[in-house]
Formats: sequence, C-alpha cells, structure tokens
Amino acid sequence: MHSRPTAIVSGAGGGIGSACATALAEKGFNVAVNYRRSADSAEASAAACREAGVEAIALRADVADDGDCRRLVDETVGAWGRIDLLINNAGITKFADARDLDALSAEDFASIMAVNVAGTYQLTRAASPHLKRSPIAAVVNISSHSGFSGIGSSTAYAASKGALNTMTRSLALALAPEIRVNAVCPGFVDTEWMAGKLEAAELEAFKAKVAAISPLRKIVSAADVADAVCWFATGAASITGQLLVIDGGTHLTVGNPL
Repeated sequence: MHSRPTAIVSGAGGGIGSACATALAEKGFNVAVNYRRSADSAEASAAACREAGVEAIALRADVADDGDCRRLVDETVGAWGRIDLLINNAGITKFADARDLDALSAEDFASIMAVNVAGTYQLTRAASPHLKRSPIAAVVNISSHSGFSGIGSSTAYAASKGALNTMTRSLALALAPEIRVNAVCPGFVDTEWMAGKLEAAELEAFKAKVAAISPLRKIVSAADVADAVCWFATGAASITGQLLVIDGGTHLTVGNPL
C-alpha cells in the first residue's frame, strides 16, 4: 500500500472540484481527478496537484454509470492501493425558470437525479470497502443551498440537492463508525457554472448583486468551498451527518434576494 493518503474528487476538471483536488494535494494527498468530458481541464487539475509534490492522475468516469464508478475506484486502488477520502463533486443541472412548469421534463429530472443523487450514492458505495480500511476515512458531498431554499438553476436541481442533503445523513448513519459523511452547501460561487446561462455583462452584474446583498459583502470562491471541504475531510474528527452552508451569509437575508 502506498504510504501517502489518497483522495478521489469527482467532477474535478474545473471549478470547485479542481480547487478541492489542489487543496488536498497541498495537504499531501495523492489525487484521482475524475472527469466525464473535460479531459484537458482534468489533466490541468492533475498537473496542478503534481506541482504540490504528490502524485495525481486524471480518470474518466460517468458517475451516473455504476460500472464507471467501480472502475474509477479500481483504477485508483490499482495506482496507490488505498482510498482515504472521497469528494463527491460531480453535478449537472438544466437552467429553467421555476415559474415555467413546462420547462422541465421527466427526462430532465431523471438525468439530473442520476448524476447528483444516484451518482453520489454509487461512487460512495464503490469506494466504501476501501475507505473503511483507512484510519481517516471521510466522504464530503458538494451540495447546495438550493437544497434548503429551493432557489437555484432549476426546480430539478434544487430537488436533487435536497435529496443529496438527506442522503448525506442517511450515509453518515450507514457508514459509521468507520467513515464520516458530511456535505457543504454553497450558494453562488464564482466559477464558470453560470456562464452557460448569462452573457458576460449579465454575469458581472449578477455577481455585483450577490456581493451587495451578502452580509460579508463578497462572492464565495471555489477556494472558499475547498477550505471547508478540507476541514470536513481532514479535521472535524467527531463530526458526521452535517450540512454546512457557505454563502457569505446570504441565507440570513429575508425573502428571495436574488
């Protein structure tokens, strides 16, 4: 078995996933950088991890496919002989106005749930036998404030994150005492996530609005989320089943500020 601890980060080709992978590398973890489509970005994330002095590999897998999840775990164990941390970051959405009930189909719900909920379950299930052999085993799920507020890119996305929040607690019970399971629930994060919906000028105006109504008067960065993920993953030894909102305090404002 490789002496250095090992982490899998799903959906780590960019944004929050890439920030988590790099942060864990800086803490001395070898990192399996998972991606589905963004091979070049995943390779860049893995290269950034290697610059921190650890080993890292980019591995393609679709977490909605149980066979892919098992292969991702097998390839990670084949490289390093162990898995100590699992960061379930892979997620998808469809942008849809919540007031337009015809904007989402059953197929939209199914595909979003397949990645955001079932995918997290499947990858956790595949990794759990190896995690249980680690003295520092932890799973951290990347959820969203949408799971509490219902506000987000679409009703289907919010519903998936609500399900993920509940599943985090279910898995925390099921995998105890060997594995801790927690979730971080970011609000708006300054990544490319919204770039698919808003033009550049609209996106900058939206960021300014978010910062203005946030009690901390700031936009949450991917690095901010990664800090919390690392705390759950490598500290917080007596904490499991918790959901941590990371939004600069926006949840404290009244009504629907966005």
